[in-house]
Amino acid sequence: MVNAQEAEGQGKISGRLVDSKTGKPISYASIGVLNPDNKEVNGTTSNEKGEFSIDHMTTGSYKVAIFYAGYKNKTTADIQIDPAHSNVNLGDIQLINGETVLEGVTIVGKKSVIENKVDKIVFNAANDVTSQNGAAIDVLRKVPQVTVDADGNVELQGNSNIRFLINGKPSSIFGNSLADALASIPANQIKSIEVVSSPGAKYDAQGTGGIINIVLKDNKVKGINGIVNASAGTLFETGSVNLNYKNNSFSMNAFFSGNAQLKARTPFSQDRTSRDPAANTGTHLMQDGYTDFERHGYRTGLGFDWTLSKSSALSGSLSYNNFSNKNTGLINQQQFITDYNTSTVTSIIGSRTTDNRSSVHSVDGSLSFRKTFQKEGQELTADYVFSFGSPTTSYFQTQSLSGAASPYNGISGNNPGTDNSHNLSVDYVHPLNENVIFEMGAKTVQQHITNATEVHVLNTTSGQYEADPLQSYHLNYDMGIYAAYFSSKLKIFNWLDVRAGLRYEYTTLKIDFPNTNIPSYGLLVPSFILSHKFESGETIKLSYTRRVERPEYTELNPFLNISDPHNITTGNPALKPEIGDNMELGYTKNFANGGNISLSMVERINSQDLKQITTFYPTFTANGTEYTNVSVTARDNIGKEYNSGGIISLSLPFLHNKMNLRSNMMVFHRYIMSHTYVGNLDMGMRYRLNLNLNYQFPKNFILEVFGNYNSAAKNIQGKNPESITYTLAGRKEFWNKKASLGFTITNPFNKYIRQVTTVSTGDYDSYSVRELPYRSFGISFSYKFGKMDFKKEKDMSNEYLNGPGTGS
Repeated sequence: MVNAQEAEGQGKISGRLVDSKTGKPISYASIGVLNPDNKEVNGTTSNEKGEFSIDHMTTGSYKVAIFYAGYKNKTTADIQIDPAHSNVNLGDIQLINGETVLEGVTIVGKKSVIENKVDKIVFNAANDVTSQNGAAIDVLRKVPQVTVDADGNVELQGNSNIRFLINGKPSSIFGNSLADALASIPANQIKSIEVVSSPGAKYDAQGTGGIINIVLKDNKVKGINGIVNASAGTLFETGSVNLNYKNNSFSMNAFFSGNAQLKARTPFSQDRTSRDPAANTGTHLMQDGYTDFERHGYRTGLGFDWTLSKSSALSGSLSYNNFSNKNTGLINQQQFITDYNTSTVTSIIGSRTTDNRSSVHSVDGSLSFRKTFQKEGQELTADYVFSFGSPTTSYFQTQSLSGAASPYNGISGNNPGTDNSHNLSVDYVHPLNENVIFEMGAKTVQQHITNATEVHVLNTTSGQYEADPLQSYHLNYDMGIYAAYFSSKLKIFNWLDVRAGLRYEYTTLKIDFPNTNIPSYGLLVPSFILSHKFESGETIKLSYTRRVERPEYTELNPFLNISDPHNITTGNPALKPEIGDNMELGYTKNFANGGNISLSMVERINSQDLKQITTFYPTFTANGTEYTNVSVTARDNIGKEYNSGGIISLSLPFLHNKMNLRSNMMVFHRYIMSHTYVGNLDMGMRYRLNLNLNYQFPKNFILEVFGNYNSAAKNIQGKNPESITYTLAGRKEFWNKKASLGFTITNPFNKYIRQVTTVSTGDYDSYSVRELPYRSFGISFSYKFGKMDFKKEKDMSNEYLNGPGTGS
C-alpha cells in the first residue's frame, strides 16, 4: 500500500490561514508549494473558512509560500512528504497585516508591462490598468514596434502584411475585415499581445511583416472564478463575461463578449480632375456629403485543458464569432465635362445615396495533444485547427439628377461566400544536452474559398431592379500548403546563443475564375538569431528571416464594389505572393527596477511587393456594363520595396515605481523599384511616436496620459494623412481589488481627425478630405468573483505560439 501511495502521489498538505490579530479566517489567499529550488510545483487558494488542501504530493521536501494582498507574504519551514508522513496538517498559519517582499521566492509577482525577449516583444495588457477599455485595436496602439492609424490600419515595423493569431491559432475572422475583427475583441479580455518581428523556422512563413498574437485571459486557479466587464461611451460600448473552472487534472473556461461602435457621421469631400487624351476632354468632379458608420458584433466560446497523465495532456477550444458593419450616406455631386475641341462644357448636378454592409459568421476550433518524456525538454505535440467562415459583402446605390423625382441610375450587389480552412501540424523537440536542442516538424494547411456575386441594375422604366447576368459570377479558390522544418538552439563557446533553422513550404493554388491561373510554387525560408546576454542584463542580437505574404480573401475576390460608380474598388485573383527578407540588429537593457530599453536597426526588402493601385478609366466596362470617368482601386505586385529604419522603445519606472514612462519611436525610409506604374521612387521618411505616462495614487487609483503621432506617409500615387490622438484615462480599484471603475477621454478638444489623401496618376488627380469622428468619453466597470489569481511565471515551451520557448 505504501509503494502504491508513493507511485500515485497521494501525499497531502493542508492548513488554515488566519489573521494574526483577529484570528479571523483569510479566504481566497494564494498558496504555492515550492521545491528546494524555490520552483512552484503545485498551488491552490484558501476557501471561505481560510482552509486549504493540496493533494497528489509525491515524496520529497517542500515549502509552502502564502501571498495575499494587504498581508505580509509568508513561507513555511521545510515540509517532508514520505511514507511515514503522507498527510501533513500545518494547522493555523497566522498572517500579519502589511506587505513585504518574500526573499528568495518568486511567487505571483506582476510582470512588467513590456517584456523584451530574444525573439519577441510581449505587451502584458492585463498589467496595464488603462488598457482595459475599448478593443484590441486600442491596445495595439500602445505596443512597441506597432503602428495603428486612425482608421485602424495596422503596421509592424512599417509593414502592413501581418499574420494575426488568437492564442497562437489562425482565425477566418481576420481574412474578411481586419478592422472589424480587432474591434470585436474587448480589451479587457486580452492577457497580452506578442509581437514576433523575426519568427523562426517553426513558425508559419505567412506575413512579411511578422506575427502579432493576441493572447486572451484565462485563470488556472483551482475552483470556480470569473470576471465581468462592461463599458459605455459616446462612440463605443462593450461587455464581456469570463468563467473558469479547474480541479486537479481538468480545467475549462467559457466566455461571451459583445461590442458596438455607435452610429457616427463622417463628413467627406473629394475634388478630382481627369483627362481623356484620346477624346481630348477633361472632367472636373466635386463630391461632398457624409457617411454614417456603425459596427456591432459578439464572440463566444469555450476551451478545456485535461491532464491525462504526468506526461501527456489534451486541450481544445471552440468559438463562434459574429460581427457586421453598415455604412450609409448621401453625396452631392457636380460634374463638369469640357470638350477641348469645341470648348463646350457639359454639367451634371445631382446626388447619390449609398448603403454598404459587410458581415462575417465563423466557427473556430482547435485540438492539441502534448506528450513529454523523461528527458527534460523532450516533447511531442500534435495540433489540429479548423475554421469555417461565412463572409458577406453588399452595396446599394442610386444616382439622381437635381430636382428629379426618381433616380436615373441604380445598382445593387451582394457577395456571400465561405472561407474554410484546416491546419494539421506535428512538432518534436529533442535536447541533446543543456546547450543543444533540435526541433523538427511538419504541417499542412488546406483552405477553400467560394463566393457568388449577384448584381441587380435599376430598370428606370419599370422602377424595378433586375438581375444582370453579365456582372454576376461564381468564384472557387483552393490553396494547399505543405511545410516541413528543422531548427536548432545551441550555445557556442558558452557565450553566443544561436537559433537557426530552415523551413520549406510548397503551395498549390487553384482558382476557378476566367483567365486566371497561378502556378504552384515552393519557398525556402531560412532564419537565424544570434544573441548574447550579459550579466548586467544587456542583450545584443542579430536576426534574419524570410517571410511570404499570400493574399487574403478580400484581396483576391474580384467582386466590384460600385457603391460609388466613379470610385470602384475590387480584388485581384491573379496576385502573386510577396516575399520578404527581414534583418534586425538589436540591443536590449533590462533594469533591476523592472524598466527596460530597446534599440533596433531594421532592414526589410519586399519582392513582388503588394501595393494598392488606382487606375483611371475614361470608360470602364464591367462584364458588358459601361461606366464613365471611373477610378478603379485594387492591389497589385508592383516590384521591390526597401524599408530601412530604427526603433527606440523604453519603459522606465520612477518615484518608487509609482510613476511609469513608456515611449516608442520609429523612423523609416522607403524606396521603391518598380518596372510598372511609377518606376523607381524615393518615398521619403515616416515617423511614429507615442508616449504613455501613468501615476499610481494612494488608495488604488491610477491616472494615465497617452499620446500617439503618425506622420503623413507618401505612397506610390500620392500621400496618406498624418494623425494625432491623445487619451486621458484613470481607474479606481475597490472591494479588495475585486472591482474597478474607470474612465477614458479621447481627443476631447477635437471632434474630428481631419484626413487629407491625395492621388495622382498623370491623367488623374484627386484631393479627398475626411472628417473622422474620434472624440469620445467612456466609463468602464469590472468585477472579479471566485478565487484570486495564482499564476506561474515560467514560460511553457509551446504556450500560445507554436514556437520555441524564450527567455528574457
